[in-house]
Amino acid sequence: MKKIFVIALAAAAMLSSCGNDDKTTWDEYAEWREANNAWMAEMQAKKNADGTPYYTTVVPEWNPGTYVLIHYLTDRAETEGNLSPIYTSTVDTRYTLYLYDGTPADSSDLLTSNGPGVYRTKLNAVVQGWAIALPEMRCGDSAEVIVPYSAGYGSSSIGDIKPYSALHFHIRLVDIPYYEKPPYTK
Repeated sequence: MKKIFVIALAAAAMLSSCGNDDKTTWDEYAEWREANNAWMAEMQAKKNADGTPYYTTVVPEWNPGTYVLIHYLTDRAETEGNLSPIYTSTVDTRYTLYLYDGTPADSSDLLTSNGPGVYRTKLNAVVQGWAIALPEMRCGDSAEVIVPYSAGYGSSSIGDIKPYSALHFHIRLVDIPYYEKPPYTK
């Protein structure tokens, strides 16, 4: 009986501390989170000179509760017919990541293992925002992609990236070295 009480007490302490950490992170980064959310709303409302939306909002069928904003920096007519990755593909990209305030946070220029500045990854192994945006791109496309924190790192911090950070990427889809079909497709 004493063992059960000790285990129950330890479990209650662990659950209690987990809840407090989330609350503390939420409260501690409230100003940062609100600034990121305000910036996301500003980017969603951004217009071209002719009044059309600057960004296209992409909502995946597999998660209609999230989205990314995408603006192509290259002429899509030039990449017409080029391959687009699927969720199980391995892609080669070049990217630069900025925080909402313009602070540089990461870049593929720091990598050399798959060629100078090339980042190779499976789409299902990165932040959800990439898994939403990259299937919309074709090899050769460059795009500005904005990922809300809910489709990025969420309440986690990664290096210099604070919790609740919107992620502002400049991405070029260089290649799809492994275009892997899922086993359930024809």
